[in-house]
Amino acid sequence: MKRFIVYTIEIIICFVLQSSLFHYISLAGVMPNLILILVVSIAYMRGRLPGLLVGFFSGLLVDLFYGSIVGLYALMYMLIGYLAGYANKIYSEDDYTLPLLFIGIGDLLYTFFYYVFEFLLRSRLNLPFYFIKFMLPEVIYTIAASVIVYKLLNGINNLLDRKLKQEE
Repeated sequence: MKRFIVYTIEIIICFVLQSSLFHYISLAGVMPNLILILVVSIAYMRGRLPGLLVGFFSGLLVDLFYGSIVGLYALMYMLIGYLAGYANKIYSEDDYTLPLLFIGIGDLLYTFFYYVFEFLLRSRLNLPFYFIKFMLPEVIYTIAASVIVYKLLNGINNLLDRKLKQEE
């Protein structure tokens, strides 16, 4: 139950920061995807099911506030969380390079899915332009932001693990 409460608070904080504060620190029209960092980090640290659930509820929150189709962002974040959860088998709390790699791959998948659903299906076929102008800068910016955010999320996860083990 404590883990559910912590995940809910993390989802709300990341959503509020991304939708309010991060607009002011955007570079070249892109901002880091905090919600994606949260989803991939939890999936990497805890496994497929927590990644899937956090991805679904995070995406549903984004859908309700910003989505034109309810369920699209939930599906994208849920799929990325589930896929990133496979990396839980190689999770090490001291390693910070692999999560950054998975966050980069997750953001690349997210921006590609976004391109497919929002542009490709509307006959806008200029993928190289979209890749150079939007996908690559967002992936780089998200990886740079995840250096700080992942350390914070990993610390919260380790603290929560210690607290739950003390209660047993």
